Amino acid sequence: MTNSFGEFENAKLFFLIGTNMTEAHPVASYYVKRAKLKGAKIIVADPRNQALAKKADIFAQIKVGSDVAFLNGIMNVLINENLYDKKFVEENTEGFEELKATVLKYTPEKAAEISGVSADKIREIARTMAAIKPGMLCYTLGITEHTCGKNNVMSTSNLQILLGNMGMPSAGVNPLRGQNNVQGACDMGALPNVYPGYQAVTDPKNKEKFQKAWGVNNLSDKVGLMIPDMMASLPSKKVRAFYIFGENLARTDPNITHVEHELESAEFLVCNDIFQTETTRFADVIFPAAAWCEDDGTFTSSERRVNRVRKIKDAPGQAMPNWWIFKQLAKRFGHEWPSNSGQEIWDNELSQLAPAYGGIKFNRIEHDGLQWPCPNEEHPGTVFLHKDGKFTRGKGLLKGIEWTPPAEVADAEYPLVLSTGRRLFHYHTRTQTGRSGLDLILKEETADISAADAAKLGVKHGEYVKVSSRRGAVKVRAKVTDEIPEGLVWMSFHFSEGNANWLCNNVFDPETKTAEYKACAVRIDKI
Repeated sequence: MTNSFGEFENAKLFFLIGTNMTEAHPVASYYVKRAKLKGAKIIVADPRNQALAKKADIFAQIKVGSDVAFLNGIMNVLINENLYDKKFVEENTEGFEELKATVLKYTPEKAAEISGVSADKIREIARTMAAIKPGMLCYTLGITEHTCGKNNVMSTSNLQILLGNMGMPSAGVNPLRGQNNVQGACDMGALPNVYPGYQAVTDPKNKEKFQKAWGVNNLSDKVGLMIPDMMASLPSKKVRAFYIFGENLARTDPNITHVEHELESAEFLVCNDIFQTETTRFADVIFPAAAWCEDDGTFTSSERRVNRVRKIKDAPGQAMPNWWIFKQLAKRFGHEWPSNSGQEIWDNELSQLAPAYGGIKFNRIEHDGLQWPCPNEEHPGTVFLHKDGKFTRGKGLLKGIEWTPPAEVADAEYPLVLSTGRRLFHYHTRTQTGRSGLDLILKEETADISAADAAKLGVKHGEYVKVSSRRGAVKVRAKVTDEIPEGLVWMSFHFSEGNANWLCNNVFDPETKTAEYKACAVRIDKI
């Protein structure tokens, strides 16, 4: 997030796109609702008329996969009606003419044809956003989980820069991260192109610094493989050994039948987890790990805040902290790592090697944590990024983005569009929530459909149906709801039996390698 959760309550405007915040991020949505009580306007763009959409001042029910065209339509109005922040754009950005040339092709009428949102509503949204400043834009996986996910994100950035909603409180582009501590994992270098602190592996100076710190002399200066590429390389033995740390890939990845084949093909598979899962079935070795409350350390939240995590109990059985497991592996490879706790790892390694965390020490995050960048111990942390229009890269980049459709669209054989996400009462594949009694509240998956589609199919609410795609089929109950527009089916991936990922298309954004969980073609048959 460029900004902070603490700014939500004083925001004047929220533009929420591709986010079911009420269920996926209920605490964050609470602060949005608090802001509305204080007079904030809410604009929601989403395929479903979900709970937050019902509280919106303007609700744009966009078609799945139409985000770029929809956002281009809004920017078309801003430019044509001279509503954008001309001073901010001229002083702090580059690429405006390229952006303008692209978005002028997306008239409100053209954007309406693609997105399903009327031209008049597109104009209303543009004028409202221009009139109320600053405004916060928030998105979740409804923006990123597409084959055009990177383009979707860049389009949200284009919009906020064009409006001048950057570098100030209660503004910015604010992705709500989809998984626990995913921000922290990325910060720590769990990406194939960077060292901790987003330092490029291709930079010779970074390579030299980390080689010296780690006592090695052969670090690669090439960008590594992303997860889909690793898994695709297992059957061919291009990748022979595969170490899975805290992920249940056999249920979270699209086209599960294909995923299981890839995992089965691994020559040597290690799983590091707190419980046995559908994925550990394929493991040659399982390392039992301590859970989050069984060791001291840090998590980093969506707002870049590094928070303390404190041990409240000992890990059961043979389970050990992850850092201890990694240290023991390193020892077998001939390396003696000096740190013996989360505090020592942070204070003596991370804050020494990553400039963005230089001022973050354990004794400074006892209470409410600190937000990076925090370059030294006198720095208070950074509440919002790009202050006064000063971007990390220098000038903010505006980029013309063309709309592209999903990789698979509805047709005569599979006439419905499936989109997926999370439900309030479970988390991911229920590795934890399925053991905590929440099955008493939600015990099985449903296929959420519109009343119009239910009538066409002769299906009643609560009846079992078969949902099929080109990759598989599942049997689930139908849930007839006014949240779903005609032609759409919505499911989650929490339950093994009715998991939407048996159906999802294993196609990916070409750069981020994020899967297109939000769009594939399916059919429903009455059982």
